[in-house]
Formats: sequence, structure tokens, C-alpha cells
Amino acid sequence: MKWMAIHGSSRKNGNTEKLTHYVLEDIPATHLYLREYSIRPIVDQRHDPDGFDPVDDDYDRLIQQVMEHDAIVFSTPLYWYGMSGHMKNFIDRWSQSLRDPRYDFKEAMRGKQAYVVITGGENARLFALPLVQQFDLIFRFMSMDFKGYLIGYGGKPDGILHDERALEEAKQLNRQLKQIHAG
Repeated sequence: MKWMAIHGSSRKNGNTEKLTHYVLEDIPATHLYLREYSIRPIVDQRHDPDGFDPVDDDYDRLIQQVMEHDAIVFSTPLYWYGMSGHMKNFIDRWSQSLRDPRYDFKEAMRGKQAYVVITGGENARLFALPLVQQFDLIFRFMSMDFKGYLIGYGGKPDGILHDERALEEAKQLNRQLKQIHAG
């Protein structure tokens, strides 16, 4: 099984990345840090007869890498009660991939295992639940297999290191993923 983590944080080594690395510890995985790439916002051409115009950025290369993996961890901080802008731009562009004649994007994503890791500030475990639901709906639309999520508290840099509950849940999830990986 090929694993990938898609990191949506704009901050290097932030709380969400640290928690995601705990989840994937000792599991060979490709780590995609969206902040390191140019992904332009979508121009909605879903209903144009000719579809989407080509966009000169890194998105096409990245989405092809995503399609090559079997299990994906979507890692994002809770920004204004939603996913980060980097993650949102990336997922918004999926509309373009759905109309791309080079491949059947929805079929390529069908059955991929999906996990979500979120960190946020005060009451993150409650306030991040609508974001978990948003990911669930995205995965349902794409016929992906939503396997689980993890929410941690990390209001300030390294705050996640003090969230014992999230760290223990990350260890438990890591054990489960290692069994799946060994599968």
C-alpha cells in the first residue's frame, strides 16, 4: 500500500504537521507540503463546452502523484473553522480534474483510503467537527473510503506536544495504519 500525506499548513513544522508525522511514524509515505508549490485558485469553467483552460502551476504534477497512492492523510490546521487556504485551493481544483480528458479522475480516486488530521485552538475537538463533515462529504462524492480522523489542540507553536489525548490517539492510529500497511 502506498501512503501519502497532503499537508495544508502554511507554517513549516507546525502542530498539524507534527501530529501527522506521529500518525505516520515508521510508515513509508510521500509527504506533499502544499505551501511549497504554486497552486492557483480555480477559475470555474465546469459548464464551459470546452472545459477548463490549462493553468501554468504545479497542480497537474501534484494530482498525478496523489492518484498513484492508495491511502491519503489530509492534514490541515483549523483556520477560521475550515481547512487551510492551501488545502482548499488544492481540493477546489479537483473540479478541473473531473473534466480532464487525460484520465478518469473520479475512478482513480475511488476506494482510496482517506484520513484527516486537524489541529486547532480552543475547543478544537468541537469546532473542527464541521470540517470533518466537509471532508466526509468530499470523500463520499469521490467514492473514497473515509477511515477516520484525529483532532488535536495546538493553539501556539508546539502546543500539540502538550495534548496527551491527541498524542495517544495518534499512537493508536499509527498502530492501526502499520497493520494495514503490513497487510
